[in-house]
Amino acid sequence: MANQNTQSYESPFCTRYASKEMQYLFSADKKFTTWRRLWVALARAEMKLGLHVTQEQVDELESNIENIDYEMAAEREKIVRHDVMAHVYTYGQACPKAAGIIHLGATSCYVGDNTDVIIMRDALQVVKRKLVKVISQLAIFADKYKALPCLAYTHLQPAQLTTIGKRATLWCNELLMDLEDLDFRLQSLKLLGSKGTTGTQASFMELFQGDTDKIKKLEKLIAEEMEFQDVVPVSGQTYSRKVDYQVCSVLAGIAQSASKFSNDIRLMQSFKEMEEPFEKNQIGSSAMAYKRNPMRDERITSLARYVMCDVLNPAFTAGTQWFERTLDDSANKRISVAEAFLGVDAILNIMLNVTDPENGLVVYEKIITKRVMAELPFMATENIMMDAVQKGGNRQELHERIRQLSMEAGKRVKQEGLDNNLCELILADPMFQITESEMDQIMKPENFIGRCPQQVEEFIANCVQPVLDANGISDDKAEINV
Repeated sequence: MANQNTQSYESPFCTRYASKEMQYLFSADKKFTTWRRLWVALARAEMKLGLHVTQEQVDELESNIENIDYEMAAEREKIVRHDVMAHVYTYGQACPKAAGIIHLGATSCYVGDNTDVIIMRDALQVVKRKLVKVISQLAIFADKYKALPCLAYTHLQPAQLTTIGKRATLWCNELLMDLEDLDFRLQSLKLLGSKGTTGTQASFMELFQGDTDKIKKLEKLIAEEMEFQDVVPVSGQTYSRKVDYQVCSVLAGIAQSASKFSNDIRLMQSFKEMEEPFEKNQIGSSAMAYKRNPMRDERITSLARYVMCDVLNPAFTAGTQWFERTLDDSANKRISVAEAFLGVDAILNIMLNVTDPENGLVVYEKIITKRVMAELPFMATENIMMDAVQKGGNRQELHERIRQLSMEAGKRVKQEGLDNNLCELILADPMFQITESEMDQIMKPENFIGRCPQQVEEFIANCVQPVLDANGISDDKAEINV
């Protein structure tokens, strides 16, 4: 027998990761008060369009939106095995005058599906607000370090130089791409409306005696009350489950960008070039007391992996709906959609913390410069060769000589563990006709960063600032529990 004191399972999204704000959006209170708001909107619209619904009944429904007896609803559902009808009954008990007109002409998806769309809209707005704030913080970071040269990599091998700020614009630009996708989905999101059992609106044809103008007006009134521009043009009983997939795809896109960011930070932290925030009493390892592990960015990577995989759930659900509706979507979508939002919310919370302009990423400029200078002699060879050609040297001969000296210096670094002495080898070779002062002028990292500072400035001015001007910057702070 199990221990009576054993606690039941709790989702880590609730206990460790997601914000209270996002948790509320997927709570029972949000769901069932929205059901009741939709029933109020339906009753009000039916009253305005001439059905036998009174203002007194609408007022009674409206005054009891938050008066939900969850125990009664649960007991009723055990009897009728139907969650919507259990809540119709419970609402009716609280509103005896209006009990007879609740849910008039509607099917379960009127409250279920419309509520899902409303919650996704509200949750996307929270995601957007936090995403814009992260973008703004990354832009500040990029501008601060726009001219700090660092090693750039291809194949994780040192290539040429870039700057820390320019690298940050790559992270920021992907988040801007995600924001563009999010805005599109948010603007195109439509309410299901009042479509009836198989999407034909047959029940409303009966109620309104075939008056199609009133049926269309009914949907318009409901959409306006729920603050939507429009309803879906056609449907079966449900809105297309492709909508869930499209929304979750946006969230998976944010997860991809966040994972790219967090992996880059983890690599730079392993190089000792940069660190995520590390609190005074934080422990990096239970065994190795000296360690400062990138646990925040590791968590971003981990949660992002979950969200990217989670998008397969609504994809399969959308592809396996039969005709006008089947119920194999319900259990899956109530988990997968909610957890995609909770996961991205958790990711953005951590990113808000890691990118905080005052207490976020720590950059170790001297380490970065040391690593640059260890590789710069190899990168400077083309400039050295061009200068030697200008002084009368043979390009092909110089190229071969540089190749030989580079191999010699590379062997010294890799096999003997000594410093890169390529510059000294070139200075000692009369073929290159180069002085020490000329070499010093060439061997300045800022000579090898191209247009990085200007690119950062242009990116912020042309791409980031218009977004910040259009949306504003929230006062969101990172909400990290552990």
